[in-house]
Amino acid sequence: MKLTILGCYSATPRTLNNPTAQVLEIKNHLFLIDCGEGTQVQLRKSKLKFSRIKHIFISHLHGDHFFGLPGLVSTFRLLGRESELHIYGPKGIKEAITLLLKLGDSWTNYPLYFHELESKEPQLIFEDDKVKVTTIPLQHRIYTNGFLFEEKEGARTLNAEAAQSWNVDRSQYHNIKAGKDVVLETGEIVANKLLTFDPPKPKSYAFCSDTKYNEAIVPQLKKVNLLYHEATFLETEAHLAEKTKHSTAKQAATIAYMAQVEKLVLGHYSTRYKSIALFKEEAETVFGNVVLAEDGKSFVVN
Repeated sequence: MKLTILGCYSATPRTLNNPTAQVLEIKNHLFLIDCGEGTQVQLRKSKLKFSRIKHIFISHLHGDHFFGLPGLVSTFRLLGRESELHIYGPKGIKEAITLLLKLGDSWTNYPLYFHELESKEPQLIFEDDKVKVTTIPLQHRIYTNGFLFEEKEGARTLNAEAAQSWNVDRSQYHNIKAGKDVVLETGEIVANKLLTFDPPKPKSYAFCSDTKYNEAIVPQLKKVNLLYHEATFLETEAHLAEKTKHSTAKQAATIAYMAQVEKLVLGHYSTRYKSIALFKEEAETVFGNVVLAEDGKSFVVN
């Protein structure tokens, strides 16, 4: 599982920094999460193939999280896209995007599906045989969701050495791989778990974009491998965080600590601060494993 940060600053784009957008590579999927201005350029810089993006998840309808989406949808058309594109986001996103397509007479020549969200409870919005995605209801100035991405447990794999030690005939290997127990010529039953390796432990990633400090999300975040949590302000500006319904670095770290996550990624920094290192310093007073999101930076979970 690999997370690539395309943009990680709050509202106003700057020369070297972009608003929120990131890509999650998980079980052969390439999921785009939020799509602020400049996302297309950042995708190019990261050498990520546009054609692999089939699902886009938008947290909320503030411009720094989705103003790059109309351009990306249009570019897919210019590139001759034929495969389906699914967009998951708050109610209203379909109207916003299709109005621009209508006014520009630039309807897509590929299937475009909108999955509009309204629920204020966690909701399963995507699932296949390898991955599932669930919303994380957040508290911001408008309707907002985070997203929890979870791998499903994979199949057990054959332990040939163990099979040989039990004198299992090779003709049974197919059944073992299919999860079946083996009956030996003596009539003894050998359990499948004795002839196979455990699958890799499923990995998980939680994305919590703009939100005030909210302990209600902790149960959903329990022991995730990687948590991205916004940290717009430092504690010295906690009054602004409360007013704008954002979080401080310390508050983000408190959520990570309570949820017992493996690693915390901070982002969505206000540009008022001289160095983003200050966010890491503050968060580490509460939680030990803290890293900073930076445009173009990637995080791998093995």
